[in-house]
Amino acid sequence: MKKPSRATSLSKRRLRNWINLIGVTRRTENHLREYLRVHHATTLPRFDVMAALWRKPKGVTMTELSRMLLVSNGNSSTVVDRLVREGLAKRMPSERDRRTIYVALTPEGTAQFATMAEGHEAEVDRLFANLDANDLDQLDEILSRANDKAQSLGAAA
Repeated sequence: MKKPSRATSLSKRRLRNWINLIGVTRRTENHLREYLRVHHATTLPRFDVMAALWRKPKGVTMTELSRMLLVSNGNSSTVVDRLVREGLAKRMPSERDRRTIYVALTPEGTAQFATMAEGHEAEVDRLFANLDANDLDQLDEILSRANDKAQSLGAAA
């Protein structure tokens, strides 16, 4: 039997790490979905939409919002419709082009998101509490290099 080359060995290790990364992502995401459901009576998609709107307090178009979230306009519209009905978000026509509509959080939406974001951050901190500052620095550097490579190959980030 032929001994595997160093390149083959690295290839298998990269594949194994990719699978591990997906597993950690899925388990963490599932945990956070449940956390948001139980502690904030909300969903992860709703949290993500509110987070995107929180980052752009002056508002964004639905197309911009969808791009920020990497989802279709239809997916984000459903969540935004509910937020508007509940008084947590508002739609505003553009001053320049009445066909363009911006969406932003209301003061109540901003306050509600701040509470959820604080809890979400604490839960993420708890999930990764076994990683020290050095681990996080190394992980950040590794993921940055992996992201740079994916972007250079034309993958969506």
